[in-house]
Amino acid sequence: MARQRAENRKIRQRRVRASVTGSDARPRLSVYRSLHHIYAQVVSDATGRTIVAASTLSPDLREALSSKRNLNAAKAVGKAIAERCRARGIESVIFDRNGFLYHGRVKALADAAREAGLKF
Repeated sequence: MARQRAENRKIRQRRVRASVTGSDARPRLSVYRSLHHIYAQVVSDATGRTIVAASTLSPDLREALSSKRNLNAAKAVGKAIAERCRARGIESVIFDRNGFLYHGRVKALADAAREAGLKF
Protein backbone atom coordinates (compact mmCIF):
# COMPACT_ATOMS: atom_id res chain seq x y z
CA MET A 1 0.00 0.00 0.00
CA ALA A 2 1.39 3.38 -0.98
CA ARG A 3 2.04 5.98 1.70
CA GLN A 4 0.59 9.44 1.47
CA ARG A 5 2.83 12.41 0.69
CA ALA A 6 2.59 13.90 4.20
CA GLU A 7 3.47 10.58 5.81
CA ASN A 8 6.55 10.27 3.61
CA ARG A 9 7.63 13.79 4.58
CA LYS A 10 7.22 12.94 8.27
CA ILE A 11 9.47 9.89 7.80
CA ARG A 12 12.12 12.02 6.07
CA GLN A 13 11.72 14.67 8.77
CA ARG A 14 12.39 12.17 11.57
CA ARG A 15 15.38 10.76 9.70
CA VAL A 16 16.93 14.20 9.23
CA ARG A 17 16.07 15.35 12.78
CA ALA A 18 17.89 12.33 14.24
CA SER A 19 21.22 13.78 13.11
CA VAL A 20 20.40 17.52 13.19
CA THR A 21 20.20 19.09 16.63
CA GLY A 22 20.61 22.78 17.40
CA SER A 23 22.36 24.16 20.46
CA ASP A 24 22.64 27.64 21.93
CA ALA A 25 26.01 28.07 20.25
CA ARG A 26 24.80 26.78 16.87
CA PRO A 27 20.99 26.74 16.60
CA ARG A 28 18.91 24.92 13.99
CA LEU A 29 17.43 26.82 11.01
CA SER A 30 14.15 25.03 10.30
CA VAL A 31 12.27 25.63 7.05
CA TYR A 32 8.61 24.88 6.36
CA ARG A 33 7.11 25.24 2.90
CA SER A 34 3.39 25.28 2.26
CA LEU A 35 1.58 25.86 -1.00
CA HIS A 36 1.03 29.53 -0.24
CA HIS A 37 3.86 30.60 2.10
CA ILE A 38 7.36 29.76 3.30
CA TYR A 39 8.47 29.95 6.92
CA ALA A 40 11.92 29.88 8.56
CA GLN A 41 12.79 29.87 12.22
CA VAL A 42 15.98 29.51 14.21
CA VAL A 43 15.47 27.15 17.15
CA SER A 44 17.64 26.23 20.11
CA ASP A 45 16.87 22.59 20.87
CA ALA A 46 18.71 22.85 24.20
CA THR A 47 16.16 25.32 25.56
CA GLY A 48 13.32 24.47 23.18
CA ARG A 49 12.77 28.08 22.15
CA THR A 50 12.49 29.92 18.87
CA ILE A 51 15.18 32.58 18.74
CA VAL A 52 14.39 34.25 15.40
CA ALA A 53 11.61 33.75 12.85
CA ALA A 54 10.70 35.11 9.42
CA SER A 55 8.04 34.19 6.89
CA THR A 56 6.09 35.57 3.98
CA LEU A 57 3.45 36.48 6.57
CA SER A 58 5.83 38.87 8.37
CA PRO A 59 4.44 42.41 8.10
CA ASP A 60 7.59 43.87 6.53
CA LEU A 61 7.84 41.11 3.90
CA ARG A 62 4.11 40.81 3.23
CA GLU A 63 3.87 44.33 1.84
CA ALA A 64 7.09 44.14 -0.17
CA LEU A 65 6.27 40.90 -2.01
CA SER A 66 3.82 40.64 -4.88
CA SER A 67 3.59 36.85 -4.66
CA LYS A 68 4.25 34.84 -1.52
CA ARG A 69 4.78 31.48 -3.19
CA ASN A 70 7.65 31.93 -5.64
CA LEU A 71 11.46 31.90 -5.55
CA ASN A 72 11.69 35.65 -4.96
CA ALA A 73 9.61 35.30 -1.80
CA ALA A 74 11.84 32.48 -0.55
CA LYS A 75 14.95 34.58 -1.22
CA ALA A 76 13.43 37.50 0.69
CA VAL A 77 12.67 35.27 3.68
CA GLY A 78 16.22 33.83 3.57
CA LYS A 79 17.72 37.30 3.54
CA ALA A 80 15.43 38.45 6.37
CA ILE A 81 16.22 35.47 8.60
CA ALA A 82 19.97 36.00 8.08
CA GLU A 83 19.72 39.70 8.95
CA ARG A 84 17.68 38.95 12.07
CA CYS A 85 20.17 36.27 13.13
CA ARG A 86 23.12 38.60 12.70
CA ALA A 87 21.28 41.25 14.74
CA ARG A 88 20.96 38.69 17.58
CA GLY A 89 24.64 37.71 17.29
CA ILE A 90 24.08 34.36 15.55
CA GLU A 91 26.53 33.73 12.74
CA SER A 92 26.39 29.96 12.29
CA VAL A 93 23.39 27.60 12.17
CA ILE A 94 22.55 24.02 11.27
CA PHE A 95 20.17 23.78 8.30
CA ASP A 96 17.06 21.62 8.76
CA ARG A 97 15.12 21.12 5.55
CA ASN A 98 12.31 19.56 7.61
CA GLY A 99 11.70 16.63 5.27
CA PHE A 100 11.40 18.76 2.13
CA LEU A 101 13.62 18.11 -0.86
CA TYR A 102 16.56 20.51 -1.16
CA HIS A 103 15.56 22.25 -4.37
CA GLY A 104 13.29 25.04 -5.51
CA ARG A 105 12.09 27.37 -2.75
CA VAL A 106 13.94 25.56 0.05
CA LYS A 107 17.25 25.86 -1.82
CA ALA A 108 16.55 29.50 -2.73
CA LEU A 109 15.96 30.35 0.94
CA ALA A 110 19.18 28.61 1.98
CA ASP A 111 21.25 30.29 -0.74
CA ALA A 112 19.86 33.73 0.12
CA ALA A 113 20.65 33.20 3.81
CA ARG A 114 24.22 32.19 2.91
CA GLU A 115 24.65 35.24 0.68
CA ALA A 116 23.41 37.48 3.51
CA GLY A 117 26.20 36.18 5.77
CA LEU A 118 24.74 33.18 7.63
CA LYS A 119 27.08 30.18 7.78
CA PHE A 120 25.88 26.57 7.55
